[in-house]
Amino acid sequence: MAADGKRATEPEQVTRLIAERLNAGDVDGIAELYETDAVLAYPPDDPTSGVESIKAIYRAMAEQNVRFATDEEQLPTVRFEDLALASTTAADGTGMRVQVLRKQSDGTWKRIIDRPEVR
Repeated sequence: MAADGKRATEPEQVTRLIAERLNAGDVDGIAELYETDAVLAYPPDDPTSGVESIKAIYRAMAEQNVRFATDEEQLPTVRFEDLALASTTAADGTGMRVQVLRKQSDGTWKRIIDRPEVR
């Protein structure tokens, strides 16, 4: 379980939890917010597949002391059955961040597709 003990019981909570956990260096906690076979569109020209590979990217970010904003504007979430399309306006002015999430059997939400930068 993540060091902070927080659970994403709504899809809108995932982006903030990832930012908080990266800022705290909790890479294992970030990995808990992705499904096993999730896809991260990073780097933009060579998407990363699988939670272990995604975890390696976040580990490299944590080692480089990368920090994410925790106050990005959440745009309205679109839901369909157990899926959700969530997005935020990037605090750094680069555009938007968009994620597709799926509700898990325990009621939490995890990312299945993550596009961290949309211009």
